[in-house]
Amino acid sequence: MDDQLKDVETAEQLRACYPVMKQLRPHLATEDEFIARVTRMQGQGYRILAAWDQGAVVALAGYRLEENLVYGRFLYVDDLVSDEKMRSQRWGARLLERLTAYAERAECAKLVLDTGMANALAQRFYFREGLLTGAMRFGKFLKAGAA
Repeated sequence: MDDQLKDVETAEQLRACYPVMKQLRPHLATEDEFIARVTRMQGQGYRILAAWDQGAVVALAGYRLEENLVYGRFLYVDDLVSDEKMRSQRWGARLLERLTAYAERAECAKLVLDTGMANALAQRFYFREGLLTGAMRFGKFLKAGAA
């Protein structure tokens, strides 16, 4: 069953990810915009791990290995989403398990992700999967870098 989790490596696989990613990131108006952004982000180490069922993407995680002075080396999860029709089938848990294994192999000190303050369902899932709150992130929008 683990062979259902695959790193996205081709343009065709990336296109298959768009409908699921759009559920998490509705501001991505077109498939072409999604592909252009991911392609740029890949230059910064961004990768997508996708869960496939019967030839379709049913969940995915966008992630990257990073290092900073706060955590040292860590795996940052940019995106984690299951197709709304496939929720409660442990796809998210399986993706987090695989990402944890990636982080351990890369000798990371931590796996880190952010979620919205009002996203109680996601928070409950993260707590159940052993993730704990550790910080509150602050930010502000800048004119040049909308969404």
